[in-house]
Parts: sequence; structure tokens; C-alpha cells
Amino acid sequence: MESSDTFVIVGAGLAGAKAAQTLREEGFAGRVILLGAEPERPYERPPLSKGLLLGTTGWLDAYVHEPGWYAANHVELRTATRVTAVDRDLRQVVLDTGERLGYDKLLLTIGSTPRRLDVPGADLDGVRYLRTLDDSAEIGTALVGGARLVVIGAGWIGLEVAAAARQYGATVTVVETADLPLQRVLGDEVARVFADLHRGHDVTFHFGVGVQEMRGAGRVSSVLLTDGTELPADTVVVGVGIQPDTQLAEAAGLKVDNGIVTDARLRTSDPHIFAAGDVANAHHPLLDRQLRVEHWANALNGGPAAARSMLGQQVEYDRLPYFFSDQYDLGMEYSGWVDPSGYDRVVFRGDPAVVGGRAPEFLAFWVSDGRVLAGMNANVWDVTDQIQALVRAGHRGRAVDLDRLADPQVPLGDLLP
Repeated sequence: MESSDTFVIVGAGLAGAKAAQTLREEGFAGRVILLGAEPERPYERPPLSKGLLLGTTGWLDAYVHEPGWYAANHVELRTATRVTAVDRDLRQVVLDTGERLGYDKLLLTIGSTPRRLDVPGADLDGVRYLRTLDDSAEIGTALVGGARLVVIGAGWIGLEVAAAARQYGATVTVVETADLPLQRVLGDEVARVFADLHRGHDVTFHFGVGVQEMRGAGRVSSVLLTDGTELPADTVVVGVGIQPDTQLAEAAGLKVDNGIVTDARLRTSDPHIFAAGDVANAHHPLLDRQLRVEHWANALNGGPAAARSMLGQQVEYDRLPYFFSDQYDLGMEYSGWVDPSGYDRVVFRGDPAVVGGRAPEFLAFWVSDGRVLAGMNANVWDVTDQIQALVRAGHRGRAVDLDRLADPQVPLGDLLP
């Protein structure tokens, strides 16, 4: 790349910040402009529902770089700046101030936005969504002993907020349209573990129902469910998923389908524009399908991969989807990808039973015809590399002996000669 080139990154989250860092580490000497709509410099989002809510992580620990890093590395960071349009013909981005910035290569790391509940009363004070540092701070002030918290959605965000709230002594009720928490991601077998874990900490679940109405005079005071149940509430946290922020890409005429469509090099339908992170629906060469991954590791690794691709390096982004969660005394990591109907059994190594509210120690493997498609370690550590090796082999068609897979005495590394 020429030192006179300008690379613009739209989206100043983890993916964008890591892309800017990688450009400099790879020797790019041109102009790097990082544009973010939030007033904060780039930060990581996992602490928002974990350490920041629990008070075990400080705000400063959430930031990707020290304040002076951007100037020291000649990265032009512009916060509180919105991009309103991409002019592909002129290769310019248009800012909300009317200013135009030219680019030689453009990276979109715009991320996602929380799905909103469209019910009466959804705009009442006390109805919260969790996506930003400010959101986390506002929710944190509500997590006090005796407070009545209703969580809408039993996904990762909802369950992590519920766990934090219970540790502060709040009364917690979780509402979920499915039959179990995390059912769409983990399937029934492992979802039951999380249901038992939260019940063991006195969380009340309402499954198979939705929200009909939020009630209150100015501030939420109760939640009316579709089965007629009315739940008292001082605060409601809505965690019903996120949707990729594709409006800018759609207006620019880029190919969009459940995110900005890219190839395995994270190139969009325009050869000068790339996408990474939550917003990218990228072709995964190992899984041989388009895949949009909403988790931290995808931003951490996808931003740098896109940066190298922008520099003309031969990139094939084939990282396995990976995510982690901490709830009460259960810490877990998940690697791989499997459709909820695409496996025939779950193989457990160890006992997944929750006893007396205490989290178990176990491994779980989602398998089909003896092939490991995904794996999870719960309170068992330093096995991610071995699990990912089994998953990669499984997606390449290699089967393992399931009896040995379930045997804790057989090292995971011995399953793949």
C-alpha cells in the first residue's frame, strides 16, 4: 500500500480498534481514520454484563487501548461521529456534519443494535437494554437488595444480568418464549443445566410466554404476560437478541443478507469495502456456509483479519465461533457451530447435574454420526485447543469413538491420532 493511501474504519468498537492496531503493526504508513458514533473511545462489551455489573471490573479495564495510544500510533480517532452515507463512486464517507472523507479502502465494523420490544409501555422509564457503558451503569444502579427485576429473554445477556442481580440480592424473574434458557443455542440437554443453575439461585422462570404490555405511571411497575400473569417490576431488562446494523450498507448498495455479506477474506460486494465483527455475514471456509457471529472473539480476531486483507495479504478467516460466559460459580467456553436440529446427541464427559445450586464440572460435545461439531467446557480449563481440534476434525468428516470421548480418563488429545 502507498503511504498516501487512506483507510477509513467505520465503527469504533473492539473490531475497529483492533483493525487499526493491526494496520500499524503490519507496517501500513498511510492515513488511518477510526470513526465511532459513541462518545467513548473503543471498549470491549463482555464486561458490560459481567465484571462491570458485578463490580469486579473497573471502567478503565474495559477500554481496548490507553487514551494516548491513538495519537501515538497516528490513528485519527473521531468519537461521537456518525457516518450517514457511503459514496462508492467517489470513495467517500459522509459524516453527520456534512463533511466528506475520502478512502482508498473502507472497513465497516458497525456492529449491531438491540432488538426492541414493540409492546405498549415499552418506552416507560425503567425499561432497559444493555449495549453501551452507560446502559451497564444504569442497570447496575438498579441491582440492589430487594429490588424486583424482570428480565425479558433467557439468552446470554439476560442470564448474566440475572446472575449479577441475584448476587446483589434482587428478586429476579426471567421471561422466555422458548421452553428453556439458551435452547436455540445449546439444545435441550445443556439448556437444562442453566435452568437448574438459576433455579438453584432462586431465579423464577416463565417459559413459553411473551410480553403483552409494560404497565406503570411514567415508570414501569409491572409486566403483563401473554398468559395473563402480571409480574411486579422496579426495573425491566430486555435481552431478546441483536440485529446487525446494515442500514448504511444497504443504502450504499452492498449485498446484505442477515448482515453485510463477505467472502472468506472479509471483502464485501465492493472490492474496496470490507466488513468484520457482528455486522459481517462472512463465508466460513471450514463450515462452507455464510455465518454471522455475534460474540467477542469474532470482533477480536475478525478486525485484524480484515485489516490484513485490506493490505492485500492472503487471508482466509476460518476461526471457529467461540464465546464464554460467567454465571454464579459457573464459567464456560463454547467452540464450534451446530444447527439446533443438526446433531443427534450430546456426549457428556463428567456429570452436568447441578446439586444444591452449585455449578458442575463437565465437558459437553454436540455430535452427529460420531463427528464432534461443537464442544463446551464448564468449570474445566485449558482444554479449548483440544476441543477446537476435535471440532475442526468433525467438520472435516472425521468421527471419534464416543465411549472414549465420554471417558474422563482418556486424554482429549488421544482421540485424534
